[in-house]
Amino acid sequence: MTETVVTDHPPDSGDGKIMTVVEHLSELRRRIIVSFAVIAIGAAVGFWLAPDAIRFLKTPISQPLYFTAPSSAFFIQLKLALMIGIALASPILLYQLWAFIAPGLTPRERRLALPWVPLGLVFLALGVSVAWFILPFAVGFMLGFAIPGVMDPLITADAYFGFVTNLFLAFGLVMEFPIVLVLLSKVGIVSAERLRRNRRYVFLAIFVFAVVVTPGGDPYSPTVMGLVMYILYELTIRLVARGDKSRAEEGAGG
Repeated sequence: MTETVVTDHPPDSGDGKIMTVVEHLSELRRRIIVSFAVIAIGAAVGFWLAPDAIRFLKTPISQPLYFTAPSSAFFIQLKLALMIGIALASPILLYQLWAFIAPGLTPRERRLALPWVPLGLVFLALGVSVAWFILPFAVGFMLGFAIPGVMDPLITADAYFGFVTNLFLAFGLVMEFPIVLVLLSKVGIVSAERLRRNRRYVFLAIFVFAVVVTPGGDPYSPTVMGLVMYILYELTIRLVARGDKSRAEEGAGG
């Protein structure tokens, strides 16, 4: 007696052909190679833009910045070039990720998830924009504790741009959490009712998380991050509720 193994949705190549493990690994390697190549091209452009980007990012601080090692200035521009390269390549990187995982999804899952993929770039840009808005306040607060003639700031370029990039990265990544919640609701893991019930705990967790994640120690960064995250959480509840209502109507109609 022959036993038939049935899977819900085995990975396919997009044309209905089921991919083997070797083919799947080859596809992963190809996607990674393309991603690294695009990042390298973007970083090359970023290295050319790095001096102007450094001047722009320094505007919130009036003091000159110093570097203490001969290679520091080069590596700062190199790191900034890499970040610019990733930012420029992000649409292609997002497509490569989607093209790799999409064959493992059912047609319904692809249809539900696809509209939210490009929104990842929108939320990333939102987070970076918010970080740029609060940067002068954060820097001004911390430098406000200097005592002229007694305790003057001698800020290194490494320390300043490390703070700036960590701030941008923190805000950019945490702004992706509404998309994660929506996608979890699409597969039935969370619901609008569950998000409402846990609202008070989420409120506390968001602000604790914001205090831990934001660099520096100023009160502006965690406060703004916490407020923005909670506003996005409330908007996510409404989006999830609409999705729950649509699925209920489809079930009733079916």
